[in-house]
Amino acid sequence: MHSFDYAAPDSVSAAVSLLAANPGARLLAGGTDLIVQMRAHRREPGLVVDAKRIPELSALTFDSGGGLTLGAAVACWRIYGDAQVRAVFPSLVEVASLIGGTAIQGRASIGGNLCNAAPSADATPLLIALGATCRVVGPAGERAIAAEDFCVAPGRNALADGELLVSIHIPAPRPGSGAHYLRFIPRNEMDIAVAGAGVSLTIADGVVTAARVALASVAPTPLLVPEAGQAIAGKPATEETFALAGEAAKAAAKPITDMRGTIEYRRHLCAVLTRRALTAAARQAQGVH
Repeated sequence: MHSFDYAAPDSVSAAVSLLAANPGARLLAGGTDLIVQMRAHRREPGLVVDAKRIPELSALTFDSGGGLTLGAAVACWRIYGDAQVRAVFPSLVEVASLIGGTAIQGRASIGGNLCNAAPSADATPLLIALGATCRVVGPAGERAIAAEDFCVAPGRNALADGELLVSIHIPAPRPGSGAHYLRFIPRNEMDIAVAGAGVSLTIADGVVTAARVALASVAPTPLLVPEAGQAIAGKPATEETFALAGEAAKAAAKPITDMRGTIEYRRHLCAVLTRRALTAAARQAQGVH
């Protein structure tokens, strides 16, 4: 690993100043991606800015009306260790439990998973499906970015020079709603999805009133598929209906062939995972265990 300077600011404004004054500097939340990348010389920042001492980035707050706000540096273990989050956002708890192993979850954050902008990220499709919004602060002030617009290319996010992700806001779930994330991995020892599907839906009187579907590992960035939600809105919440969303997801996917799967296989998985994830989300929405 190359040599670098280290700073640990205690405020967002101080972090912005450091990032703006040091082009190429990197923010460290948990470090489970950044340190690996630095050791492999994939990233060589001259300055590493530690986010752990900034209160806003380590805050986790929930309000039944406003929803959940996760600081960008909130570690995964705090998500599944919070009783309110477990009760209201079980799908988020499941995803936090998927990211690496127990030791990784002690450091890794949902915000870091998002900022890493990997096409295979497990958290990002669910954040997109849940309608999450990212609060970003930089030299020009504050702005909000929808989760589906945050990743712009493999390993690249929408943050401009000097900007940092402060928090992620997830709206409170509506009555009759459910969400789920499913992925396919070739074996337990290979923790990178061949394909993944994050979904949310709302059901009233047995009919789907709204749905969102997002995919992982089948495009240069995690992919929102509006056509999948549109295909099932207004239809009965049945396996046959959810299969329509699966076919829309399959059609929207833009996968590549690599050592983990072929284009045809990944497209097939999009249909299967989307249908199964929607079925699970529907069971949650209807209170079926």
